[in-house]
Amino acid sequence: MFQERYGLPAFRGFIFFARQRILFKQGSVTMKGNFYENERVALFIDGANLYSAARSLGFDIDYRRLLKVFREKGRLVRAYYYTALVEDQEYSPIRPLIDWLDYNGYTMVTKPAKEFTDAMGRRKVKGNMDIELAIDVLEMADHLDHVILFSGDGDFRRLVEAVQRRGIRVSVVSTIKSAPPMVADELRRQADDFIELSELAPLIARNPSERAPRPAAVATREGEADGDDAPSESLMRSA
Repeated sequence: MFQERYGLPAFRGFIFFARQRILFKQGSVTMKGNFYENERVALFIDGANLYSAARSLGFDIDYRRLLKVFREKGRLVRAYYYTALVEDQEYSPIRPLIDWLDYNGYTMVTKPAKEFTDAMGRRKVKGNMDIELAIDVLEMADHLDHVILFSGDGDFRRLVEAVQRRGIRVSVVSTIKSAPPMVADELRRQADDFIELSELAPLIARNPSERAPRPAAVATREGEADGDDAPSESLMRSA
């Protein structure tokens, strides 16, 4: 019934989620990595990269649960989320997710994506947020003990090295379980700790059988988004 109603990709995601939840309930799931009590932690999330990694593993991220997991690991100073937006669209399919994150504990960093036509005449969209992320990491470095980088992009290796020279530990969250692996080998080697995304999934995966939330988050007077759950990122980005 589930497969007929929601389709094969959703069915596979449901099976993945069910297996991970069984492990979680058995108490066999813990997040690897070294965390110390009262250390100052910040998350730097390369939105497009993390989405691709999670999608390759067959699950969608529950950003409320993700925030909760890392709040329990230390003093969470900030959680940055980086993504590019196509500005000339009348409606951006990812906007509901951006709005929800903005009202629910994340610091959003966005910029207009650049559109161009390739040699084959195909319309392409380019939106690289590497510079913005690197600047924020360096500016926040004096206020942190531990940087959590959600990206597998090898271009960040020198950034990680520079931050480590300031006495700050860096953990990278990505995956080697996809084909091909989403994390660059040089970045994984440079990091103090590597957190495998597939092993983190039981703690942060969205239940695919959950009812899809309303298409847009509406701000209340208190500054919170109306609705308990973030819009499904896979639905937003694939629209």
